[in-house]
Amino acid sequence: MTAAPLHIESFCLGQWMTNCFVVRAGGQACWIVDAGFEPQAMIGYVQQHRLEPRAVLLTHAHVDHIAGLAAVRQAWPDLPVLIHRDEQDFLTDPARNLSIMLEEPIVAPPATGSLAHGQMLELDERCFEVRHTPGHSPGGVTLYDAHGGEAIVGDTLFSGSIGRTDFPNADHGQLIRSIRQQLLTLPEATRILPGHGPKSTIGQERRNNPFL
Repeated sequence: MTAAPLHIESFCLGQWMTNCFVVRAGGQACWIVDAGFEPQAMIGYVQQHRLEPRAVLLTHAHVDHIAGLAAVRQAWPDLPVLIHRDEQDFLTDPARNLSIMLEEPIVAPPATGSLAHGQMLELDERCFEVRHTPGHSPGGVTLYDAHGGEAIVGDTLFSGSIGRTDFPNADHGQLIRSIRQQLLTLPEATRILPGHGPKSTIGQERRNNPFL
């Protein structure tokens, strides 16, 4: 299969500066990956370029990654929303998605489907592998494009850091296992696109990340 050219547009959204992404491969079809607070710039980009969203893929369901989901679904009411089954109920539960501490707790639209470890997702003949990377949250996933060497890692791994594990339902040991087994096993040149902060590579984090 010939892989279409890949383009990933990044949007840093809301007060927590959450990295959310529009992924496209050759044609007008695209995915939206995560939908943080104040998603208007991301929605506007999709509309301005006349892209055709095929799904919202959620790396996990903490509030800063789902707060804009209602606005995205308002723009595209029939758009599928996919998340790992271990966090499907987080979307509609403010205690689990951590928004209960805010002035306006978030009840996001429910998922319409699930993501599973090892699942292959195809976008214009470009294939992404779903890797379950729990620890920061129980249903965290990474979306890995082997052909292009790109991994959207959510809040599992950051440039020079790792995801927080002082939240309810987090597990530090599990997070470290996820990183070592599912991310550090990727080629060194693989570029990681985290949920916060700058991009990095697997090789750079393997060598320099003080938490690993």
